[in-house]
Amino acid sequence: MFKTLRILILLLVLLTVAGTTWLGRWQAQSWKRPQVVTLYPINAGGDAATEAYLDRLDESAFAGLEPYFKEQAARYGVALSQPVRIVLGRRVRALPPPVPRDGSVLSAISWSLRMRWWAWRETPPSSPVPDVRLFLMYHPTDFASALPHSTGLEKGRLGLVHVFASRSQAGPNQVVIAHEALHTFGATDKYDPITLMPRFPDGYAEPQAEPRLPQARAELMAGRVPLRENEARIPADLTETLIGPVTALEIGWLK
Repeated sequence: MFKTLRILILLLVLLTVAGTTWLGRWQAQSWKRPQVVTLYPINAGGDAATEAYLDRLDESAFAGLEPYFKEQAARYGVALSQPVRIVLGRRVRALPPPVPRDGSVLSAISWSLRMRWWAWRETPPSSPVPDVRLFLMYHPTDFASALPHSTGLEKGRLGLVHVFASRSQAGPNQVVIAHEALHTFGATDKYDPITLMPRFPDGYAEPQAEPRLPQARAELMAGRVPLRENEARIPADLTETLIGPVTALEIGWLK
């Protein structure tokens, strides 16, 4: 009897989690109201230059995001006049758990759980209540190597985004922020994880173009503008990207 009761309780918990996940996904992709994406800046290295930049940071550093999502959503017939609302939240002082380097599935699951727990504890109160929380890890422009890989999680609807603490990098920063934001709505990457080259055709902004290369723009979830078979460049800003039909289908803009 006790064993049966434990099984029933476990099934009830699993059904509750599944139902909550489904409801959250439906709410994220129904586009019945603007989705609030709140940005929380973090000084990733604790350096003085980044600290000074964050002291001056304001909404103008993200001015291109709302018009971009509005324009792209309109291409697919989304009726909302403001599908995404960008809010600059308060600074976060605590650092998130480090992303595992081994790339194993178990490590990824463990990190995801720890990240969600950290976000629950460290997210400052804000109004309006965010639908999506993106923690922006700011690095100095003379960062010694390539920035760490950014991550967006659909479960928990949060992301860890690595960006540069410089006004001159506002364009590329907004591309990365938009990319990770769409992960929280269910969008998948459209590039080869080893070479980082955009995948054809869904990773190309204009797969039907003749000649195919070079492309003029990047598909947002591919992250790069294809130039030659083994060469691509990072977009300078959001005007050099678009959201392709496969991504639009994944996030609920196409049915």
